[in-house]
Amino acid sequence: MHENSNWTTVIKPKESLLSVDLGELWRYRDLCMMFVRRNITTQYKQTVLGPLWYLVQPAMTVIMYMFVFGGIAKISTDGLPQPLFYLAGVCMWQYFSDCLGKTSNTFVDNAGIFGKVYFPRLVVPVANIISNLVRFGIQLGLFLIVYAVYQLFIIPGQIHTNWYALLLPLLVVMMAGLALGFGILFSSLTTKYRDLQLLLSFFVSLWMYATPVIYPLSTISNAKIRMVMGLNPLTGIIEAFKYGMLGSGTFSWGMLGYSFAFMVVLLAIGIVVFNRVQRTFMDTV
Repeated sequence: MHENSNWTTVIKPKESLLSVDLGELWRYRDLCMMFVRRNITTQYKQTVLGPLWYLVQPAMTVIMYMFVFGGIAKISTDGLPQPLFYLAGVCMWQYFSDCLGKTSNTFVDNAGIFGKVYFPRLVVPVANIISNLVRFGIQLGLFLIVYAVYQLFIIPGQIHTNWYALLLPLLVVMMAGLALGFGILFSSLTTKYRDLQLLLSFFVSLWMYATPVIYPLSTISNAKIRMVMGLNPLTGIIEAFKYGMLGSGTFSWGMLGYSFAFMVVLLAIGIVVFNRVQRTFMDTV
């Protein structure tokens, strides 16, 4: 090849741990959208109900929570109707847990593709985050329908939505960032330690009970436990969502700021580790 040839793409190993070219993600945006379409169409392709599972799953989950936590355990919902309270928590938590679960297996599930053709590996977890937005949008629509029914017909005027509801796009971005950060970090570790795949689902289940999904933060009277729960970056996000949409909850700019800062640091660490592992993961997967 002549020395004066004009190259359009140069593929070379990253020389530095911090040499992350995020601009590549934008240049490969068409590939990212292709992965998004693939994720959406294949998830329920061979199921009877198809996309209706997006509605059936949260509805069944809410009914179970109403029976177990609302009926048997008698856990407070801050005076809010149980379907609305649980559905608000389920919508946000389900988006986070789904994104985390899918991105945490990025290297293992896509080893065949990664070993054959080059493209920025971050495209795959980012596509998982985006494709799950469709599911979140449908479940949020279900929440808004139930909200409208209660607000207009069952307890008209008793649910006080406020302007903090406008923070919803920011809250979703923060949930996506946390899921992406934790997901790519776990994905990087599972290339060598497969046990983490088995532990992750158990860890996420426990994590939900440490997050105010099925109970309000106001029910935690112990100061030490409340402080520990405040260290959970999801606490401020879910409480802010409930406070904005339902007018009940514990909203704090401090907690929300902490969650945002945690997300930024986590993403930075996750991307750096992901960038390091992608250079040698084919030797360990």
